Amino acid sequence: MRAIVVGEPGGPEVLQVQEVPEPVPGPGQVRVRVEAAGVNFADVVMRQGMTRTPFPLTPGLEGAGVVDAVGAGVTDTKVGDRVAWAPVKGSSAIGAYAELAVVDEAQALPVPDDLDLTIAAALPLQGLTAHYLATEQVAVGPGTTVLVHAAAGGTGRLVVQWCHHLGATVLATVSTEAKAKVASAAGADHVIRYDEQDFVDEAKRLTDGRGVDYIVDGVGKTTFTKDLKAIAERGRIVVFGMASGPPEPFNPLDLMFRSIVVAGGSMTMFLRDRQEVLAKAADVWRGVAEGWLDQHVHAVLPLEQAADAHRLLAGRDTTGKLLLSCRS
Repeated sequence: MRAIVVGEPGGPEVLQVQEVPEPVPGPGQVRVRVEAAGVNFADVVMRQGMTRTPFPLTPGLEGAGVVDAVGAGVTDTKVGDRVAWAPVKGSSAIGAYAELAVVDEAQALPVPDDLDLTIAAALPLQGLTAHYLATEQVAVGPGTTVLVHAAAGGTGRLVVQWCHHLGATVLATVSTEAKAKVASAAGADHVIRYDEQDFVDEAKRLTDGRGVDYIVDGVGKTTFTKDLKAIAERGRIVVFGMASGPPEPFNPLDLMFRSIVVAGGSMTMFLRDRQEVLAKAADVWRGVAEGWLDQHVHAVLPLEQAADAHRLLAGRDTTGKLLLSCRS
């Protein structure tokens, strides 16, 4: 079968299509004939050798397809089932950039019959991330002001939609006019072009000097220090990614005088058991079915163009989700 293999850390050029043996599902695992795989910053970091994942490796944390084999002890999933997957606590299989992928049954999310598998592949990681960011960090609702960075990206756009659905006032930061239109269409009440405006000044202006109640930051280095100025008293900042690099160190005493909370966010910590995984996936699918949650797919590239996908993602040249088509 064909798969992307990374023999050693490096730039996008190390993503090479190779013929490799078909994987065999072990106990508690299922094998999926992959329709599409999601492309994420986590894959870029892994390719660069910034994780403990040993080489050679096949990247890809999420995807969707049809189960074609099951291992011993699998009870709730059968051959022919349509599934998507993403990391959950205790189960973080990689290898979605391939025609066949093996994942733990604990990760397998049943996909509704009326949902296209390509769209399903675009939703698990970012949809489940948006779920906890919108519902489990702050009691988001009417009267809450939320600032979402990188609001036209795959995760940011879904967070904007979810917070808007809950009735919050949403401020969105973006870098281009095209991305501004994406964020606005997703439900952002105010769009801030950070390439032209200081988002701290705008956040203060739009809240009559008070600052925002909640900041969702997946950017990191270029935004975090300013987050501390844009947040309101007793506000909460959640750092769930570092697209621009690790945030600068800060003095915890800086939080004390205004009772600010800075929290970390990792999706797998909010997916602790099978029941929680299925319930939250059902919430994501329900949002799609009801029409208020809509994952925009920027492009679906063939497996052979995985390097181009990584260049696009690292260059922040995308709005929405990048996917790789893994069909034979």
